[in-house]
Amino acid sequence: MSEGPQTLEIESIPLPEIASQLRASRIFAQTNLDNLRGVDRVDRIRARAGTVLVEPGEANLSYWLVLEGEIRAERPEPDGTSTTVGFAHPGDGFGEAPLLTGKNSSPFLIRTVVDTLLIRFTEEGFWNLLACCPALRKTVRANMAQRLQVYQVEALHREKLVSLGTLAAGLMHELHNPGSAAKRAASQLRENLLRLQRLSLRFSDEPKNRQQLDCMKQLLEHALSGCHAPALSTLEQSDAEEALADWLAAAGVENAFTIAPALVGIGFQQNELECARDVFDAGSFSDALNWLDSLVSSVSLVCAIEESIARISELVMAVKKFAYDERSPAKELDVHDSLQSTLTILGHKLRIKQIGVEKRFGASPSTIHTRGSAISQVWTNLIDNAVDASPPNSQIEIATWSEPGWLSVSIVDHGEGIPPEVQPRIFEPFFTTKPLGSGTGLGLEIVHRIVTQKFGGKIEVESRPGNTRFIIRLPQNGTMETDQATPMAK
Repeated sequence: MSEGPQTLEIESIPLPEIASQLRASRIFAQTNLDNLRGVDRVDRIRARAGTVLVEPGEANLSYWLVLEGEIRAERPEPDGTSTTVGFAHPGDGFGEAPLLTGKNSSPFLIRTVVDTLLIRFTEEGFWNLLACCPALRKTVRANMAQRLQVYQVEALHREKLVSLGTLAAGLMHELHNPGSAAKRAASQLRENLLRLQRLSLRFSDEPKNRQQLDCMKQLLEHALSGCHAPALSTLEQSDAEEALADWLAAAGVENAFTIAPALVGIGFQQNELECARDVFDAGSFSDALNWLDSLVSSVSLVCAIEESIARISELVMAVKKFAYDERSPAKELDVHDSLQSTLTILGHKLRIKQIGVEKRFGASPSTIHTRGSAISQVWTNLIDNAVDASPPNSQIEIATWSEPGWLSVSIVDHGEGIPPEVQPRIFEPFFTTKPLGSGTGLGLEIVHRIVTQKFGGKIEVESRPGNTRFIIRLPQNGTMETDQATPMAK
C-alpha cells in the first residue's frame, strides 16, 4: 500500500522475513528474535526524501528502526519556525521516548532527509519487544535516557536564550521611552536656546533701571528653583492656566495662551508677575514675559532630560541587580529590592495588558543570605506566569511577611486558575498546560528546584478559578545558594 503522492510505500511483512536485517542493527544485535512473543508482523516502509513520517501532536505512536537512509526530528516553535533536535541513521531506533514517558502524542515533526527504508512497530508490538527481550529493553532505555538528557540540555539552553531575549526586549522597550523623551527634549532645548538668545538681545537693547533688574532677578530665581510646582488637579490647573492667560492677554503679552501653561507648570502666579507689569512698558513687558517663558521652558526641558537619564540608570541598575555576578561573595539580599527590580524588568508586560500590582511588603527583616541571581529567576518565572494568566485590566498582588525563621512571599493572580487534577504535576519537569510549542514545562520545575534545593525553602500553591496563590518560604538564616543559577524558563 502507499500513502500520499507516491512518497510513502508501506507493506506489512512477517517478522522472520526481516530477522537478519534486524540482527544487523545495534538495537537488536543481542536480541534472540526466536523469543519474541506477540510480534508476528511489522511494517516495512520506503519513504522518499522530505517525507513526513510523524506530525506534531500525532496520537498514533509507534517505534521505528532505520535500516537505510536518514531521518530528522524537528520541534515546532511558536513563531512558525522549527528547531532540529536530532537525527537517526541506519541501525538507530526512535519513537520510544513518548511511549516510555506516558505521552499521548508526539511533540516532534519527523521527516526523512534522504530516501529511507524503515521498520515500524505498533505500540503493542513495542511493549511486547520490551517484555520479551531484556537486552533490547536495556538498549532502548539507555537510548531514551541519552536523548532526554540531550533534549533537556538543549531545552534549558534555549530557554535561557529565550529568557535573555525577553529580558533584552523588555529592556529595549523600557529604554525606548526615556531615550525618545530625552532626544525630543534636547531638540526642543536647542530651539528654545536660540529663541532665548534672540529675545535676550532684543530685551537688552534698552538699559534697565534698578527696579526692573530686581524684578527680573526675582523671576529668574523662581524659574531656576526647581523643575515642578506642587501638583494640581486637572481642573485646578486648567483654571489657573486660563486665568493667567486672560491676564497676560489683557496686558498685551504676545503668545499669552502659549506662555501661561509653562508658567503655571513651574508654579508662577499672577501676583509674582505684577512687578514686571508695573516697571515695564507694554512692549517691554511682553518681551520680558516671552523671555521668562523661554527660560522656564528650557529649565523644564533640562529637567525632562535629567528624569529620562535617571530612568535609564534605574533600568540599568535593575538589570544589574537581576543578573548579579554568580562569582561574587556571599551577601545579604533585600527580597523587597529583588521583587521591585523584577517588576521593573517586566513593567512592559504589565502595561501591555494594563495589569496593576498591589504590593504589601510586611517582612521585617526582609533580607536573606544569597550569592547570585537565582532568587530573581524565581520572581521572574512566577510573576511572568501571573501576568500571562491574568485577564487584561486586572491586578496581581505581591505580599511579604515574616514567620518564625522564615521570610514568606506570596504572588497572586486572578486568572482561570489551575485545575485540581493538574495541580499535583505542575512542578514536574516538562509538564505544561500551554499549547504545543509555547513552553517546555521547565519554569515551575526550576522555581521549585531553586527554592527547595538552593535555599532549603518551601513552595506551595493554592488555586481556584479567579485566584491562584503561590507561597514561597525562604529560611531567614538557612541554606544559602552556592552553585550557579539555573537558566530561566517558562
